[in-house]
Amino acid sequence: MSGKWTLLLLRDLAEGPIRFGELQRSLEGISPRTLSQRLRALEEEGVLERREYAEMPPRVEYSLTAKGEALLPIVAAMRTYGEAWLGAGDPTPPAPGLSALARGPIG
Repeated sequence: MSGKWTLLLLRDLAEGPIRFGELQRSLEGISPRTLSQRLRALEEEGVLERREYAEMPPRVEYSLTAKGEALLPIVAAMRTYGEAWLGAGDPTPPAPGLSALARGPIG
């Protein structure tokens, strides 16, 4: 689970099933090739599923699997951390629930 676009893809997929073109419009600057590669990698990792519909024109939708949905709280925690510690040099401490995690035992 690496790559510049992975967290943004998870953010968009968290909203529910979505088509390739919708993802591409949401992720300004991503090339179709890169988007295809990231989607394929996440599918191989079991994070998302690709569903093809037998229609004309063909329609494909992507959605999170249970494994992908389990990542969403982690992504939310990373967002909270970023807002608290990486935003504009603001020394505001993280939310109380997260500060307790930081003091807990490691390993």
